[in-house]
Amino acid sequence: MSREFPLERVRNIGIMAHIDAGKTTVSERILYYTGKSHRLGEVHDGKATMDWMEQEQERGITITSASTATVWRDHMLNLIDTPGHVDFTVEVERSLRVLDGVIALFCAVGGVEPQSETVWRQAEKYSVPRIAFVNKMDRAGADFLGVVKSIQKQLGANAIPVTIPIGRESHFEGIIDLVDNCAVYFDEADSGMTYREEPVPEEMREQTDQCRKKLFEKVSEVDETLFEKFCEGEHIANSELTAAIRKATHSHLLCPVLCGSAYKNKGIQRLLDAVVAYLPSPLDLPPISGRCLEGHEAERLPKDEGRLSALAFKVVADKHIGKLIYIRVYSGVLHSGSYVYNSTLRKKQRVGRILRMHANRQETIDALYTGEIGAIIGLSDTITGDTITCEKNPIVLEAIEFPAPVLSISIKLQKRSDRDRLGNALARLSEEDPTFIVKTDPETSETIISGMGELHLEIILDRLRREYQVEVETGIPQVAFRETIRSSVNWNERYVKQTGGKGQYAHIVFTLEPLPAGGGFEFVDKITGGRIPREYIPAIEKGMIDAMARGVYAGFPVVDVRVTLTDGSSHDVDSSEMAFRTCASKAFSKAFMKCGPLLLEPVMSLNVVSPEEYAGAVTSGLYSKRGTVTSMDDQGNAKVIKARVPLAGMFQYATDLRNSTQGRAAFTMHFEHYEAVPFAVAEEVLEERKREGKVH
Repeated sequence: MSREFPLERVRNIGIMAHIDAGKTTVSERILYYTGKSHRLGEVHDGKATMDWMEQEQERGITITSASTATVWRDHMLNLIDTPGHVDFTVEVERSLRVLDGVIALFCAVGGVEPQSETVWRQAEKYSVPRIAFVNKMDRAGADFLGVVKSIQKQLGANAIPVTIPIGRESHFEGIIDLVDNCAVYFDEADSGMTYREEPVPEEMREQTDQCRKKLFEKVSEVDETLFEKFCEGEHIANSELTAAIRKATHSHLLCPVLCGSAYKNKGIQRLLDAVVAYLPSPLDLPPISGRCLEGHEAERLPKDEGRLSALAFKVVADKHIGKLIYIRVYSGVLHSGSYVYNSTLRKKQRVGRILRMHANRQETIDALYTGEIGAIIGLSDTITGDTITCEKNPIVLEAIEFPAPVLSISIKLQKRSDRDRLGNALARLSEEDPTFIVKTDPETSETIISGMGELHLEIILDRLRREYQVEVETGIPQVAFRETIRSSVNWNERYVKQTGGKGQYAHIVFTLEPLPAGGGFEFVDKITGGRIPREYIPAIEKGMIDAMARGVYAGFPVVDVRVTLTDGSSHDVDSSEMAFRTCASKAFSKAFMKCGPLLLEPVMSLNVVSPEEYAGAVTSGLYSKRGTVTSMDDQGNAKVIKARVPLAGMFQYATDLRNSTQGRAAFTMHFEHYEAVPFAVAEEVLEERKREGKVH
């Protein structure tokens, strides 16, 4: 079986934007006008094809990137609709890694919004060519040229309109195609399926001529042939203009901007034409590069006859058919039933069925050819970022980088009988989503789950309940406090216990004193003259460590102390290692409480990058969390704020920062040192521990 569409007529595209800019509505119109679906699915009524998850339909937002394939003007379009919410940025990241071109969607009222900036930078990171579509031209306050200017200013893009609106808001009637120099009107009777081209209205002739002149100027700046023709006043054919725009778009020198209203069924066909005309096929892009197993660089040309190289960019656990691995093929052909080599794991695997995905529906196919995107059943050990290749001359493609989780919560089972089911569910969910991390705190024994924000973790918990029937209780993770002392004491402890038979006897004298921060624990043996037999000395140290591990003051581990063993005595019959260990543990606890016990908390080093206008809100927010700002520097038009903040105040910080800066600030955080807790906070912690029964 040969491929259905030549490689030059394949487009791997995605739609990216801020939340609520209309990505899913645009996707639905694309499927409708290309004949992939026969009804218009709407987000607001939960009937959108691409938003197939229950959570997406209930909330009216996109959570997971949905993939589909359709045909327009004899071109195959592999389309991925990505989420707009910042919590699901992983879906955008992995989609952009495998896409060849992107439609950047902007609301005609909101313009460049916070997440618009984020996804634009992600596209720049992967060097993905973009065209822009200004949606919602029918809404009150729509301003097409204003949005174009904000794209130029805020994103630094060389944005140039290739269509302009006829009217706006409730008077939005259609568009003017500046390349074809005609007006386009869409028939409302059949949901915009048919449209007609007419001469430009007389009242818009002057504006159209000005916009066309500006388009010719912009394009001629990046194309020498057109520049000569433009300067000499020669006629420039539409085909020449289209070819020049296409070339400049591939080189990131130009970003064509179109407009319309997906909800009102206007402008989508022209957007599809622009995808075919301006966005690249796999042949238009540089060959994919990676490394051979020996370490040197290698390239794979995009052709079916080449060696197989493909990237697994997404994992989905399907309850009906098992584990689905989404694959983008860069070279060669992937056949169902064949053996392939996972060069990341260095493991041979067998391909089961190959599926072409249509959101959550599947179509079984025999093979995936170069440039195509599909899903595979059978690669059980493969995870996101793995390279699938041939065993002879394998290549390892660059893996996908994912941002670190920023918010954590603790979870506790409501039923102990669900323990195995919970472990299995968390393993599957973390395999699907690289930004969802699960770990058990060795000190508190809590199960901690971490993600990109509150909505991200809310969706995870909802999926645990619905898909895996596991009910959990949530809480803020416990801070890993520590205990230490302020002063020293000399202590004499005698442990005597008679039980009728052989008794227990131990006697130790020691000094307990504080060490500088980071000093840990020191045990100094100064016993002379055999006052305590040598075989009991290790038991005394172990007894001290037992007490330190349990905690004395508030039930947290003890740090930064020195014990100097100076004297003691033993009994020939009743002394034993256990007696000395018990004696040391009890003695340490009593002595510790006489040395001015102190509670320590972890302090984090924080780095916040924020637009200048929000710097004040960021610093005041840090002060409210008992933080200390150490420096404030400039980075372009942003401020870099460095601070030290106790971890106890940082668990909801990602959400707080997002709210105070409209989602435009970002932060990184790492542990720096332990510091004494203020008295009032220490009292609160102590009371809480007493209520939990962790300390008496």
